[in-house]
Amino acid sequence: GSSNSPASINLRLILVSGKTKEFLFSPNDSASDIAKHVYDNWPMDWEEEQVSSPNILRLIYQGRFLHGNVTLGALKLPFGKTTVMHLVARETLPEPNSQGQRNREKTGESNCCVIL
Repeated sequence: GSSNSPASINLRLILVSGKTKEFLFSPNDSASDIAKHVYDNWPMDWEEEQVSSPNILRLIYQGRFLHGNVTLGALKLPFGKTTVMHLVARETLPEPNSQGQRNREKTGESNCCVIL
């Protein structure tokens, strides 16, 4: 069966300053959709962190920057649970292949997954 209301995903976004806010999104929402929504609905108590454009808002999930076209559904987030992501303002994303700079501090924790 198909239901009219798609399952929603509860995101708790954390700023560098430590302030948090929870938002509801659908699995079809991409990282850039989320950035735009947050920008358009910027919380009052985040006033000091207000940015000039949604295009520089970046989401970090489990230590990785999410590219703008990655959807929440593609990340296989758990429904009905709160997923924590970090929200940062960055003009550009770090280069994916910086040679010789492999981050090995998380060995063993997860050897998964580069989402293409």
